Amino acid sequence: MKEAINPPKSSTPKAFLLSLILLSLFYLIFLSLQPKNSNSRNRNITINDLRIRPGYTSYDAYINHQLHKTTDPKLRKIWTSRDWDRKIRVFAQFFSQLKQEKLLSNSSKALCVGARMGQEVEALKRVGVNDSIGLDLVPYPPIVIKGDFHHQPFDDKTFDFEFSNVFDHALYPDKFVGEIERTLKPSGICVLHVAVFRRPDKYSANDLYSIEPLKKLFNGSDLIRSRKVDGFGLDTEVVFRKRK
Repeated sequence: MKEAINPPKSSTPKAFLLSLILLSLFYLIFLSLQPKNSNSRNRNITINDLRIRPGYTSYDAYINHQLHKTTDPKLRKIWTSRDWDRKIRVFAQFFSQLKQEKLLSNSSKALCVGARMGQEVEALKRVGVNDSIGLDLVPYPPIVIKGDFHHQPFDDKTFDFEFSNVFDHALYPDKFVGEIERTLKPSGICVLHVAVFRRPDKYSANDLYSIEPLKKLFNGSDLIRSRKVDGFGLDTEVVFRKRK
C-alpha cells in the first residue's frame, strides 16, 4: 500500500501579506512625491478665518518675542515723544464717537488691553473717562500696569469698557477673549481694532481673515457693529456687548 503523500504547505497567505505591505509602502512613497494641492494648502492656512502663526517652541519663547518689541529703547522713545500726541489725538476721536453712540461714558471704568505706553489710556482720560487703566507685559506707571492679557490680574466683572488693538498678538485668542468677557460687567462693551484686510507685523501671533472667528470667540456677547477704520495699521473696528 502506497504511503499518502502530504502536499507541501502553501505559502500563499504569507506571500499575499508581503505583497500587500510592499504595495502599501510604494503607495505611501508615491503620495509623498506628489506636489501638494494649492487649494488644500490654502484651506489649512485660512481654516475658520483665523490662523495661529507657527514657530513658538514654548510660551516663554512667545513672551520673550513680544518683549523684544515692547522693551526696545528706540521704540519706547518714539512712543513717548514723536508718536505720543498723534496717537492720543486719533484714539480720542475713536473714543469720542463711542461716547456719542452711548457705548462709553465718563462714568465708565475702562481697561486698555496691551496698552504699551498708554496712549489709549491717556486718550480716554482726555475725553472724560478718568477711571481708566492700561495693561501690558511692561508697565508704564501710573497709567499702565504689568500683566499678561491671557491671564488678566483683575476680578470678574470689573470693567464697563475694554479696548484693545493687539488681538493679533494673542497666541491663544480664546484665552484673550475669555479674559475680556470674564472681567467685563454684564452689558459691558468691548471694542477691538483688528487687521482683516492688511497683514500685521512680525510680532503678530495670529492672522485674521474675517470677523467671523471673533463672533464665535465672543460667545458670551453680542456683536453690535463693525466698520472700517484707519488705526495705525489696523483696518476694522468691532464692537461687542457682553450679555447679562
